[in-house]
Amino acid sequence: MLEDRKAAILSAVVAEYIETAVPVGSRHISSAPGVDVSSATVRNELVHLEEQGYLVKPHTSAGRIPTDKAYRFFVDQLDRPGPLEASDREQVSAFFARSYNELEQMLSDTSTLLADLTGTAAVVIAPDRHHQEVRSVQLVSLSAQVTLLVLVMANGSLEKHVVELVTEAVESTVAVASAHLSAALIGRRSSDVPAAPLSGDVAVDQVLAAVMIVLGARPEVLDQAFVGGTSQVAASFHSVERIQQVLTVLERQFVVVSLIRDVIDRGLTVAIGSETGVEPLAECALVVAPYEVEGERAGSIAVLGPTHMNYPQALATVAVVGRQLGQRITEG
Repeated sequence: MLEDRKAAILSAVVAEYIETAVPVGSRHISSAPGVDVSSATVRNELVHLEEQGYLVKPHTSAGRIPTDKAYRFFVDQLDRPGPLEASDREQVSAFFARSYNELEQMLSDTSTLLADLTGTAAVVIAPDRHHQEVRSVQLVSLSAQVTLLVLVMANGSLEKHVVELVTEAVESTVAVASAHLSAALIGRRSSDVPAAPLSGDVAVDQVLAAVMIVLGARPEVLDQAFVGGTSQVAASFHSVERIQQVLTVLERQFVVVSLIRDVIDRGLTVAIGSETGVEPLAECALVVAPYEVEGERAGSIAVLGPTHMNYPQALATVAVVGRQLGQRITEG
């Protein structure tokens, strides 16, 4: 724990660096709100904070910049997400007032909204299957032994699965099987797969059994992430190599989804630098928030930027957007 004066000075340094991305000198800090001490006192405290690992001095004559330890201290001092700027609130409200025919399009557009508001890359993870109710089921015959299963969810999402049949089936058999599937699945949660319905027709039941095997083999949670604002990454880092590394991570959907889930499961709302556990993101910070559908956690949103990102704004943005997104999906 830092004594009050050191804490005020450190918070002022972090806030100044977040705003300017320029090494911070004692003169700026002595006049910062909440500090109210001389430049000489600030200089002495900056030396102590550097010795404690909160600050580094990149050059002999330069000011100081925060370390990951300083950002963690700064974030931990924030009581809770603050209010979003009025113009940003209006933009969020207008966004969710639009109509969307497909959930995927809304989630993709939400990632772009997050990126535009924060100036960082953004990720939206789709709701898990437990929160998706089946609205429509259709089997389409592709060949004598291959059929396509199409599921449409009540929230507008779409699933397609290729089903390989053990024996050949004519189109009329597939059509009958499709009708039985509709009766068995419509209105159920996507994760709630019943036993294969029986029609009394051997050929139809073979098709139904093959479909149920495919449905049962699906992962419980959809690893579907929508990434927006990748163009923001180039402006956030000086090293071309680091930019390429971050973009590579964002392109690997499994890594992104696993990373966000891990951060949330650890009880964090912010992961800074090495806390992400992903080396290419060593100079990044991740701000995350789950969103709820029908009162239950269903998916997550996140923004990914440099460690000197504007944490108060990022936390406020993901909190508001996450809440609005969950409400919109719940309402349908």
